[in-house]
Amino acid sequence: MGQDEKTLDHAVSAQLHRLLADWTRDCADRFFRLLHIPPREWNAKTNNNLRKTTWQYTLYSLAVIQYPIRMEFKQKIVLVDGHALLHRAFHALPGLTNPEGFPTGAIYGFFSIFFKALEQIKPAYVAVTFDLSEITFRNKLSGDYKAHRKPAPDDLVIQLPKVKEILTALDIPIYEKGGYEADDIIGIITRKTPKNVLNIILTGDMDLLQLINENTVVYRLKTGITDFVVYDIEKMKTDYGLTPEQWVHLKALKGDASDNIPGVAGVGEKTALDLIQRYRNIDNLYEAVEKKDPEIKQSVLNKLIAGKHYAYLSYKLALIDCEKYKFDEFDLERTRVGDYDQSKAIELFQQLNIKSLIQKLPKTKIKAQAVTQQKIGDERFELVDTVEKLEDLIQLIEKKKAIAIDTVTTVGRPLDAELVGLSIAVNEGEVYYIPVYQKKELNAIDALKGVLENPRIEKWGNEIKTDALVLKKYGVNLYPFSFDTNIAAYLLNPGQRSYDTESLGFAEFGMRRYAIEKYAGKAKDVIPFETLEIAEVCKYGCEDAETTFRLKPKLEKQLKEKGLAKIFDDIEMPLIPVLMKMEELGVVLDVKYLNKLSDTIGKQIDSLEKKIHKLAGYEFNISSPVQLRDALFGKLQIPTTELRKRGKSGGLSTAAGELEKLRGLHPVIDHVFEYRELTKLKSTYLDALPELVSKLDKRLHTTYNQTIAATGRLSSIDPNLQNIPIRTELGRSIRKGFVAAPGYVLASIDYSQIELRIAASLSGDPEMIKIFKSGKDFHMATAARIFGVMESSVTPDQRRAAKTINFSVLYGVSAFGLSERSDMGRAEAGDFIKRYYQVFAKLKQYIDNTIEKAHKDGFVTNAIGRIRYFPEINASNFAIRAGAERAAFNMPIQSMNADIIKMAMREIDEKLVNGDVRMLLQVHDELVFEIKKGREKDVVKKIKEIMESSYKLKVPIVAEAKIGQNWLEMEKI
Repeated sequence: MGQDEKTLDHAVSAQLHRLLADWTRDCADRFFRLLHIPPREWNAKTNNNLRKTTWQYTLYSLAVIQYPIRMEFKQKIVLVDGHALLHRAFHALPGLTNPEGFPTGAIYGFFSIFFKALEQIKPAYVAVTFDLSEITFRNKLSGDYKAHRKPAPDDLVIQLPKVKEILTALDIPIYEKGGYEADDIIGIITRKTPKNVLNIILTGDMDLLQLINENTVVYRLKTGITDFVVYDIEKMKTDYGLTPEQWVHLKALKGDASDNIPGVAGVGEKTALDLIQRYRNIDNLYEAVEKKDPEIKQSVLNKLIAGKHYAYLSYKLALIDCEKYKFDEFDLERTRVGDYDQSKAIELFQQLNIKSLIQKLPKTKIKAQAVTQQKIGDERFELVDTVEKLEDLIQLIEKKKAIAIDTVTTVGRPLDAELVGLSIAVNEGEVYYIPVYQKKELNAIDALKGVLENPRIEKWGNEIKTDALVLKKYGVNLYPFSFDTNIAAYLLNPGQRSYDTESLGFAEFGMRRYAIEKYAGKAKDVIPFETLEIAEVCKYGCEDAETTFRLKPKLEKQLKEKGLAKIFDDIEMPLIPVLMKMEELGVVLDVKYLNKLSDTIGKQIDSLEKKIHKLAGYEFNISSPVQLRDALFGKLQIPTTELRKRGKSGGLSTAAGELEKLRGLHPVIDHVFEYRELTKLKSTYLDALPELVSKLDKRLHTTYNQTIAATGRLSSIDPNLQNIPIRTELGRSIRKGFVAAPGYVLASIDYSQIELRIAASLSGDPEMIKIFKSGKDFHMATAARIFGVMESSVTPDQRRAAKTINFSVLYGVSAFGLSERSDMGRAEAGDFIKRYYQVFAKLKQYIDNTIEKAHKDGFVTNAIGRIRYFPEINASNFAIRAGAERAAFNMPIQSMNADIIKMAMREIDEKLVNGDVRMLLQVHDELVFEIKKGREKDVVKKIKEIMESSYKLKVPIVAEAKIGQNWLEMEKI
């Protein structure tokens, strides 16, 4: 369950809790009467007793007066404030357009918010309201009401009809009426819904907080288009100290410039809030004003007297009057969530080129008019369960230029999984399934080996590396890898969440993959394929192969149109067999060493635990954020003035970034940091890695993924070897457990300052280029220029500071961020950055130009055409926008780094890898090899030459090499 879902559930639970509390107070009153306690004492005793739990009260009540418990759990209706969401989305994503230039940011943002809310809330009913551009009663009350608002931008106006068209396709009713604002309609609806229905108002507007009651909460966008906060009665009381009804009175005093609601001149939000908290409403307030209440400052009193007319006018303008006005068009049953015209919704999103939203469409039973013609029927799948059918299939494949394949396997990693079946699509709608597991007598894989290895027949797949690794276990070297739809889709949209056939088929063709949910299940509830009926597995496998076959020509065309075909053909696809070899080979792990290190660290953890408990004065779970918070800030009373962030539980955060601010205030803080480091190292690496060593070859195997990181970097899982720590001595000690096989040595070849070299080349900065071409120590040379000293006079501290900023600049670190990473104050860090950009002025210009282009285009490309989109680059929220800007100018640098090492890996594999030379690992800028003893110097020299020449920059690319018997204790060569 996500945090937003928990927040909403908490809001619902809180309301139920309050209903029960009200009832128990009533029970308490009866209880006190029975005990002959005078009414004047009830409140005190009730308040005192209410400190007991609600359930204790319930037990008292049941025991004494047997009052029956009645609790109705509510259904939910989501009432969408359409224009509020649309405006928020537009300003968050103003620069987003489709290839035809039609603006789509508001549409994309609106439905991103809408679908996320539906997924989290899971309502029974949904309705959307919009304003109409007509005169309302508020305009009659005040001619200035909203008079100074600028007309909506044309780019926003033309998106509104499309939003409504999509809502209609989703069968979501739209309510709008002349003379009424959307707020009014929502207010009236909340009073029309039955008591067993919880109204959830989805908005970005604070005005609607006045509608909150026991049956109504506000699900408000906090920032951007992803951050929600749920307001109910308690949340309003906690945040503002007000009831919902008082919200209008607050606005009557402070006004609202966006709507031209005047308020009382000179009374700001803080003063207005204080006044309403004290006097509850403006009637009481003005009674106090007439009496010249001494509690009101004279200056405020004068403003209130002068602005009385405007206060009451503002109240009328701000009030959503749910009783006075009629809106008979609302029909609850019409808003019930149900089936909709899914094909039409898909078509509209495809036309707008917002395909990522197709995957977020609500699940439904598709109506008759939906894309049934696109869904593949079972009759198009053929089960190959006899020798005769298998022979016919082989003859058919031999006549084809290309086939799409999909392996169905048992649960587990490709290297450990068994083959259940093989699906082969030879044409669109012509798909065959061979039940390898259940029909072993067919010897199907042996029979198919010839066509599967035939170099004339192209092989297409989705995550084809997985298929190839499984088939390799059965003696088949699948060849050639011509097209992987997973990688193609990733290159086209590297920010997408998933590239599997279900997601892609639905996005491109509107195909629903029922087989996955019906037959395979999900996550921990997965049903093993080998236990299912052959016909069911046939349907699942054939859908995968068929979808892949249909996707290939479409994605191939898009790759060419976007200039990504060369990266796909020359870098990503040739890398697949290279990664296969690395995954199959694995690396030797010294399990005894790691177990011994784990025991040593375990004793250190025990010792630290005792120290922390002794300092706190009691035992608690140090790994629990809540219990640690209570110990640090409750029992030990460590000052918290520096802390800003709060954890999920609402208390002060104990995250590393926050605790770092408390170093030196108490010795327990340092112990907590050490405890956390040791426990993480032990559980994540020392205990986990030995368990993953293969029982067959006694080596550790990871799985590399080409489609996770948006920058093009490789990632690894099961285990993740990219994150093995190297910053601390203890973290580095884990590398000692990675050792060479008998008769071999390990070699590590690491690119030196590759991202800085790429930055120098891309920016064309003359000073950076000069330093790199000279072969000097770049950090030393940077320090000399920034501090204005000779290079020979640079101190270790100055070089360290220069190194910090050299790498910080590439990630857009601010003065505050640099001060956090170093010993500098914020002002000093800001001055340091300013001087840095004066020295490397062209680098600064390159950064600014890249950010400007990203704002204009919504995407950034690297030097060879790899692309990444930044729909959030024009967000109104500063933090979101700044994060996108940092990622945008770093993308060409980091992605070129990834592409350079991939090109080097391919060439090394082609020219050097054999029995004596094994490429084992790729970790960030480093490649690790196993080389036959006696050949290491010659081979390392050739690897260095390839790595340094695989791509030409304006500055030299330098790779540094080390060799040794383990990954830690290595000597430079």
